[in-house]
Amino acid sequence: MNIKTTVPIGISARHVHLSDAHIVQLFGPHATLTFDFNLSQPGQFAAKERLTLRTPKAEIKGVRVLGPARSVSQVEISKTDSFVLGLRPPTRLSGDLAHSESLTLVGPYGEVTLTEGCIIAQAHIHMTPKDAADFGVMDGEFVDVFVDSERTITFHQVAIRVSPDFQLEMHIDTDEGNAASLTQGAMGQLIKKEREEEGGWTNNLSRPLLNKS
Repeated sequence: MNIKTTVPIGISARHVHLSDAHIVQLFGPHATLTFDFNLSQPGQFAAKERLTLRTPKAEIKGVRVLGPARSVSQVEISKTDSFVLGLRPPTRLSGDLAHSESLTLVGPYGEVTLTEGCIIAQAHIHMTPKDAADFGVMDGEFVDVFVDSERTITFHQVAIRVSPDFQLEMHIDTDEGNAASLTQGAMGQLIKKEREEEGGWTNNLSRPLLNKS
């Protein structure tokens, strides 16, 4: 069986997802997000609207809002951003917001303080069910991804996220991209984790999973 291993990599800058209610609070009555350009995932887009992230320590202006609206607002920043803002957000998958960090969103019309909702996004790979079968992985599984770049690196604990609505792409943040000197369009090699008979997860780098397909 020829197992697929090559994964395209996308680098995500800090951004905000908003609920419909918060869009109105931040941008005014009857406000909706204004399409700017499509993102890699089907149906997702960058909006023209931007916000300021504010904490008692500092603020970061001009943060992009992504659409469409979600049921719950969420802010994704990098570890470097967290130092600037004086926050300690957990590293989580999108939507896992319980006990995450608080901050204030400032728009041209109003402000919204999130009691929780700010995270550092865990590296993950979006894929369709067919992709998952081709790679021999399952939704919720964790893999490693090797990148042969100017600063060669292996990303560990990369989460697999499977949906028929996804398009194949690994998502990392700007800190992770800079650590490996990557630009948009980089490629990585997925390395499956395997359970040894003695117990515990290991990476078997000698297996042909590293061969390009």
